[in-house]
Amino acid sequence: MAALNALPKGKGLEFSHLKKLTGATDGNLGAHIETLSKANYVAVTKTFVGKKPQTTVAATTTGRGAFGKHVAS
Repeated sequence: MAALNALPKGKGLEFSHLKKLTGATDGNLGAHIETLSKANYVAVTKTFVGKKPQTTVAATTTGRGAFGKHVAS
C-alpha cells in the first residue's frame, strides 16, 4: 500500500514490479492483492500485452484514506 499510495491518483503498478518491490512470491502477493481488493482498498486491472497477461494494481480513494489513518496511528 505504501508504494501504491506514493503514486499519483489513478496510477498503478504492474504485478511484477510490486513483486520486486515487496520481495513477495506470486502466491503471497496475489493473496494480499485479493484481500485488499475485497476491502476496496485497491483496484485491479487485467489486460493483455500481446499474448502476455498484465495485472496492474492501483490504490483506491478508500485505500488511500485507510492507509493515511494507519500511518497517522
